[in-house]
Amino acid sequence: MSEATTSPQVFKLHEKDTGSADVQVAILTARINELTEHLTVHSKDHSTRRGLLKMVARRRKLLDYLKLTANDRYQKILKGLSLRR
Repeated sequence: MSEATTSPQVFKLHEKDTGSADVQVAILTARINELTEHLTVHSKDHSTRRGLLKMVARRRKLLDYLKLTANDRYQKILKGLSLRR
């Protein structure tokens, strides 16, 4: 996966967009990927694992919201970030 596709700038709705669900999902996905790599090395880091699970749940809620309100943007995010659903 290239770094350009996981960049939140790709999913911005306008120039100063930082709070839309699209951008938040992209930011969370980048952070989740970083923490996943961290946990492969530090498997006993339980506090990081807990934070990771909370981020995954928050991303899931944002994706559920997008699916209900803007299905076209939801599909674009799934494709752009290579997420399963």
